[in-house]
Amino acid sequence: MDKAYLGLGTNIGEREKNLRAAVAHIKKTTDVEVTEVSSIYETEPWGYEEQNQFLNLCLKIKTDLKPQELLEKCQQIEKRMGRKREEKWGPRIIDIDILIYDNLEVNTSKLVIPHPRIQERAFVLVPLQELDSNLMIKGKSIAQWLEQVSTSGIINYSSY
Repeated sequence: MDKAYLGLGTNIGEREKNLRAAVAHIKKTTDVEVTEVSSIYETEPWGYEEQNQFLNLCLKIKTDLKPQELLEKCQQIEKRMGRKREEKWGPRIIDIDILIYDNLEVNTSKLVIPHPRIQERAFVLVPLQELDSNLMIKGKSIAQWLEQVSTSGIINYSSY
């Protein structure tokens, strides 16, 4: 099985319930095993700032799905939970991103791995560091990337 990391976020409705429901859906997905779940973090919006605070977490998974198949499963879960893709970086009931998939680099019109802005997003780096402090991203450690971004506004909301 391949190792991958997913990032989940929500800022609409009952945010913690949304995250827990998404994790439950992922756990039920054939050929996916959730091996670790980070704490839940409350974070400021990124990109479009005139919206509610987000709750975010990261998952470490093992999977037999190919990256494109995993993306399709994640998008099916988003759709099942009521996700509407109306505004880039806008409010969302759930967002599930493939952050890293083993050591693969993928660059298609629908999927880029590692996630193209992973190193800019403290709301992803902080929970990823909790899961694997030795993880290398684009040739640098998570600690090195965290030195380059602000972590103010990222609050440990609760353990999973």
